[in-house]
Amino acid sequence: MRIGEPQPPPDEPDPDGPAWLLSKAWQRAELVVWGAHGGAGATTLATWLQPAWDMGPVWPAAHPRYPAPVTAGRPLIITCRPTAWSARAATAAVAAVTRAGGRVAVLAITSDGWPEPPAATTRFRLLEPQVGAVVRIPFVPGLRLADDPATVALPRRALRALDQIRVATGGSPHIR
Repeated sequence: MRIGEPQPPPDEPDPDGPAWLLSKAWQRAELVVWGAHGGAGATTLATWLQPAWDMGPVWPAAHPRYPAPVTAGRPLIITCRPTAWSARAATAAVAAVTRAGGRVAVLAITSDGWPEPPAATTRFRLLEPQVGAVVRIPFVPGLRLADDPATVALPRRALRALDQIRVATGGSPHIR
């Protein structure tokens, strides 16, 4: 391409460019990760699912506001822990999104190492029809010792959970 020549449409590769260069349409959409509360694992999940935006926790927790302009056209993931209180916070976050006309692609329940109480399980089951997928991220002991979640070697179960999230958000499973 020379100066002054029209550029190719954005969904087509440059005919004068290298043949291996894919169009922008082939690039994966950025994910938006929103914590139902502080400490829900939103930052860790956004680190593992790059490219992703970490929106931090929902504030205020009692009456959250859905950030519709930020998530426009991007898959939304809401994270929470497997506790009854966290399930209530996730319910409020999902309700805020659906009230604003948005859609939650994935509710990611990040394990804290303890069993999920029956009250939380019941609430999560009630949320299943309102979200695209419910994915449980298993406990990863190495996170307790690491400064950066990107440096932690993930167990196979965690990698499978991340693949489930990628598929539910329109991506493809990670190639190992």
